[in-house]
Amino acid sequence: MLALLKRNFTLYFRNRSGVFFSLLGALISFLLYIIFLQKNLTDAWSQLPDNTSLLNNWLMGGTLAVTGITTSFTALTQMVQDRENHVDQDLILTDLGSWGLQASYLISSIVISFVMQLFMFVVMSLYFQESPDWSHLAEVALIMLLSSVLSSLVNALLIHRFQSVDSLGKLATIVGTASGFLVGTYVPLGVLPNFAQFLMKCTPATYIASLYRQVLMKEQLADTFVGNSDLLAEFQEKMGIVLKWKELLTKEQTYLIVVSISLVAILLWLLLVKVSSKRK
Repeated sequence: MLALLKRNFTLYFRNRSGVFFSLLGALISFLLYIIFLQKNLTDAWSQLPDNTSLLNNWLMGGTLAVTGITTSFTALTQMVQDRENHVDQDLILTDLGSWGLQASYLISSIVISFVMQLFMFVVMSLYFQESPDWSHLAEVALIMLLSSVLSSLVNALLIHRFQSVDSLGKLATIVGTASGFLVGTYVPLGVLPNFAQFLMKCTPATYIASLYRQVLMKEQLADTFVGNSDLLAEFQEKMGIVLKWKELLTKEQTYLIVVSISLVAILLWLLLVKVSSKRK
């Protein structure tokens, strides 16, 4: 297992252009915010004190969620490449077998996604000169782990049937482009039509972005909206910091949704691996 994990890590990080393109979706949302969105959003919420720092952390939460999606997707591309070149047939003959091989792809994707989210977190913190609250770093790391696991599982289910890297590349373009919209970094959730909001709320990464934003913005929200709970609720809902179904979800409810989706995804992944291993 360790040898396969090392192989997957080496193949991912040695391909520098691949690493760059795996971060492209996150970089696009980051650059779009700096060039276009930052001024529009700060003007829209000009009544709020220190709104620039507040919105910077909002952007960081969404971008980290996008990073989890795109980097795990790229990491799992190795599975399709091995399948296309029939390398997987040789690897299955090792002691690990089909189960071990599929687990190595998934674990590699989780670790790579976590590392790249950590990298983007450091880069954005340095750029925005935002000093992270050390008391929240453990929870941020937990969300990174949940994001890595959930994104890797969903992407593994999504690309399970793909047989060629070329066809997978077309899907990667769609995923990279759509992810920024689905987590609300290009356009805040609250300004979209109801159907678009419903679609975003059905996307697992939206809940990851919500968790990131609630943690990264916690103190600033408390200080900015002190004594004004109605404006706080409006801001949280419009900016996708807290998601609303019948009412605004608590952070605990959001965690529960993420964990529940992850457990369902694990069961589906186990079922798919079992079926595919029987066929082989």
